[in-house]
Amino acid sequence: STMFLVGLSGGIASGKSTVVAVLRELGCAVIDADVIARQVVQPHSKAHQQILQHFGTEILLENGEINREALGNIIFFQPEKRRLLNSITHPEILKEMLKQVLKYFVLGYRYVILDIPLLFETRGLTRFMKYTVLVYCDPPTQLARLMRRSGLGAAEAGARIGSQLPLDEKRRWATHVIDNSGDRESTRRQVLRLHARLEGSLHFLWARLAVGTAVAGLGGLAFLLIRHFIS
Repeated sequence: STMFLVGLSGGIASGKSTVVAVLRELGCAVIDADVIARQVVQPHSKAHQQILQHFGTEILLENGEINREALGNIIFFQPEKRRLLNSITHPEILKEMLKQVLKYFVLGYRYVILDIPLLFETRGLTRFMKYTVLVYCDPPTQLARLMRRSGLGAAEAGARIGSQLPLDEKRRWATHVIDNSGDRESTRRQVLRLHARLEGSLHFLWARLAVGTAVAGLGGLAFLLIRHFIS
């Protein structure tokens, strides 16, 4: 069988979680980068120990887990610290993502969805995706949903949306767009059509031979992927 990668992204309050839920109902293979990012920094992990070594124990919660808000405040104002954190966590995240891709490859899935919030911001990741999918909604709907969901005022909600790359700009880069401006049933129909189209695709995974090599030697391919992803 053939297999390829599909990158999925969106924006704050655009409804990506709704789309992912439908894809999971359909039995699609979805790899959540956010979930993996939390897993690789759990206590006693390699990344957790390295983070403590460079950022100190004051970023820990009482249960020993990393206080994401405290760490975020540090890297927000210090770009060099952000680069340091990325150099610690990104290789671990990519290795885990690779392991999961290989699992689905062995299981015979047609395609694997990589749910990556900053897919279009990083851009370097898109080269590994045969298709990219953006979950879109129009700006007024996005603002109203964020205000309703978070209880924020218009100005604060607008500022949060403004801190991200505009959905209209991301839309130009995506190969497929799910317009989530309407009701849930409309979105569901679009996801069903996309799934049918992807299932019928005959495109190969970007590095079929490399994946085959990885089955025999995971470490070598992991190193190759990491070099590409963080370059």
